[in-house]
Amino acid sequence: MINFYMRTLALCLSLCLVSWQAAATLRHYAAKVENSDWQLAEQSRLRCALNHALPGYGTAIFSSMASKQLNMEFELDMLQLPKSYGMAQVYSVPPRWMPGQVTKTIANMDIRKQYTGDLPEQAAWTMLSELEKGFWPTIYYQDWYNQNDQVAVGLNASNFAEPYQQFAQCVANLLPYSFDDIAYTVLNYNFNSAELTKYSKQRLAMIADYLKEDTDLELVLVDGYSDSYGPSSINQQVSVKRAVEVKEFFRSMGVAPERIDVTGHGERHHISPNTNESTRAKNRRVVIRMAKP
Repeated sequence: MINFYMRTLALCLSLCLVSWQAAATLRHYAAKVENSDWQLAEQSRLRCALNHALPGYGTAIFSSMASKQLNMEFELDMLQLPKSYGMAQVYSVPPRWMPGQVTKTIANMDIRKQYTGDLPEQAAWTMLSELEKGFWPTIYYQDWYNQNDQVAVGLNASNFAEPYQQFAQCVANLLPYSFDDIAYTVLNYNFNSAELTKYSKQRLAMIADYLKEDTDLELVLVDGYSDSYGPSSINQQVSVKRAVEVKEFFRSMGVAPERIDVTGHGERHHISPNTNESTRAKNRRVVIRMAKP
């Protein structure tokens, strides 16, 4: 019986030692409660970003972009990029002042060589909701520089509430369309009229709103076209006039005129036959083109 208890005691001591050694190899990166810093790092109608500093490790970033659909992304911007491929596990961990709460699994995160870590929309929203409840989303993975170590990266929920409210307000104010939705736009005119269609007016207003926000987009090309009904010289003038009217609209909306390049093509470059009024109407158009480097 004594030998049994001695063996049991030895086994317990061995397990405790293994547990202690395993814990000793875990490097943990997280802001202290008193230093937990959440910042609304970017605020516009094109992009919102909520950043959290991770001392000695990098920055955690939640971001949302202007789009037709509500979206969210999480990025782990590391000071030292991964040296190899692997997999990290993301959990929602209760802080020590929340006794009785359990750790919950959020997602797996791919670790890609020489790339920052990121998570898609569902996982990002889950992390935000867990932070809102006071939990710490924590990312665990095998260290790629020291095979004896594991790494834990925790997002401290302290001082989160107010910056998150600002972030949520920013996300709610994002433009409901992206650059790709308006990068190439054809404006058409009402039948037998010099007035743009209702849809074209809406598109024009959307582009103006976007240009006011994206000041890095330096050049917008506006091309005017006409049908071939009437003298070609008059058609050339009409096509220029249409393009200039679009430029003037942008200027009236606060877009710097030097960002707009106007060209009139007259009756060249038809997209429809000029055999009757309905087909000619398609040739009376203005095309707006934008491109990013």
